[in-house]
Amino acid sequence: MDHEYTWDRLLQIKTTGRDDTGADEYHHPYEPTPYSVLERMAESGFFREENVVLDYGCGKGRVGFFLSYRTKAQTIGIEYDPHIFAGATENRQTTISRIKPAFLLTRAEEYAVPAEVDRCYFFNPFSVEILNKVIARILGSWYEAPRDIFLFFYYPSDEFIAYLMTVEELEFYDEIECGDLFPGSDPRERVMIFWLPDYGEWE
Repeated sequence: MDHEYTWDRLLQIKTTGRDDTGADEYHHPYEPTPYSVLERMAESGFFREENVVLDYGCGKGRVGFFLSYRTKAQTIGIEYDPHIFAGATENRQTTISRIKPAFLLTRAEEYAVPAEVDRCYFFNPFSVEILNKVIARILGSWYEAPRDIFLFFYYPSDEFIAYLMTVEELEFYDEIECGDLFPGSDPRERVMIFWLPDYGEWE
């Protein structure tokens, strides 16, 4: 827990704690990705200055603040709960990070994915029913502007994995193991990476 507060203090933001305010059967409670997992992601080589990361269910913005600070990647966070979204906007005013995330108050399934987005991040923000619609949005953007897009799923549910394996365009690419960061041996402590390839590059 000290590690969590250390990074918050360094970045001059407040993202710790769980918040069930807007949770329902389709939207899961706010719970930030552990900083130790974000450190491992930042060290993976997938996030660089030229990348644009879309954080689904960004909550109070931790992923965006951290990745922009550590990797200089541009980040966009979308959040549907106004109460939690207010925390992200407040953090944007106080953070020391020179590269600040863009935050949007919107429903994920209604958000048109910008053509510059090439990384998408999920920490079980919503139900598989919403994920289905979100993936359709990502695919639409990919077809309109062909490019490599990597999708990152931290602590993925069995439902998410089962659904993702049925999406014909998606390829399982790799995973970032995180089990050693926490006590016990939870097989879900990993970041699964899926890939939408830019086939045009191979022609």
